[in-house]
Amino acid sequence: MIATLSILVILVITTLLFTNFYPSFGGKISKEQELVFQKSKQYKNGKFRNTKEVPKDLGISGTLSLAYKFFTTKVSNGRPKEDLKPQHIKPKNITHYTGEARMIWFGHSSFLVQIDGKNILLDPMFGPVAAPHPLLGANRFNKEFPITIEQLPQIDAVIFSHDHYDHLDYETILKIKDKTDRFYTPLGIESHLEAWGVPTSKITEMDWWQEIQFGTLKLVCTPAQHFSGRNLTNGQSTLWSSWVITSPTENIFFSGDSGYAEHFKAIGEKYGPFDLALLECGQYNEMWSDIHMMPEETAQAGVDVKAKKIMPIHWAGFKLALHEWTDPIKRVKAKATELNITTISPQIGQEIIVKDTMNNYTDWWKNL
Repeated sequence: MIATLSILVILVITTLLFTNFYPSFGGKISKEQELVFQKSKQYKNGKFRNTKEVPKDLGISGTLSLAYKFFTTKVSNGRPKEDLKPQHIKPKNITHYTGEARMIWFGHSSFLVQIDGKNILLDPMFGPVAAPHPLLGANRFNKEFPITIEQLPQIDAVIFSHDHYDHLDYETILKIKDKTDRFYTPLGIESHLEAWGVPTSKITEMDWWQEIQFGTLKLVCTPAQHFSGRNLTNGQSTLWSSWVITSPTENIFFSGDSGYAEHFKAIGEKYGPFDLALLECGQYNEMWSDIHMMPEETAQAGVDVKAKKIMPIHWAGFKLALHEWTDPIKRVKAKATELNITTISPQIGQEIIVKDTMNNYTDWWKNL
């Protein structure tokens, strides 16, 4: 009995020390920040909320039950048979690019956007696992990237959608913070970036529907239906969002993570049509469909935002759900065909011209 209690006490103390002092968990919200958050319509009773009352609070027992199912369920074809090989890019072709607006996908939800002379990163996550420590998660599907962080040119801006580990990565921030001019985030994420050494003068936090001019670009922080948190005690302490990026000649929508809801139509009415919509499609399940879209909903969201074409994202990076790894792309393409909306499916590292009307991407994922 004494030995068992001693082990439990050690485990509790170790967990508390780990979650409170290990740097990848990020920072804590200050009292001053909470006063600012109270001006937001999304902030109630000390937490950020969705427009609908989701996600449902599962409680401790529900959370443990869901975790048990996730870690014990075997998924056929849950990962590619081998590491995904990206198309590589020569650094000089990135640094000296002067062509029309384009994007490079790094897998999952990470992009380099080169638009109107600006280099912008969307949810840059170059870590090996979507977890606070390498031992706490499975490796990503691609060990290699189209270009290394060190080879990236000066970054004009980084845009984050929310603070989950598969979108906001501690090690990545350490590598890009000195070569990045500006960070744009939903409310609260400054606390993490500041804890990791990013000067507050570089950070701009925004609420839903707020707009800002960034050179010739307009950036808009738009709604999403999701949640946030990096440990057991700070759930919903920071806001989540989607984003609109508008240049004088292009219009891009980035969904971040989101369940399907009315905000897509609202965004389409106010800021559409879009030349390209990057829409979440992966890591879904009926048990948490209020915070992650099913593939058929992804296609419908493309119609709602008035996209000329859509690109499914949030897949081909990590195994964070119980579906086959190719299920998202197969299902969304089938539904998009039914809805008569163009879907593009580039390989990791393949050039994506924002206004290109050609759809010559191959089904590269087959047999992998």
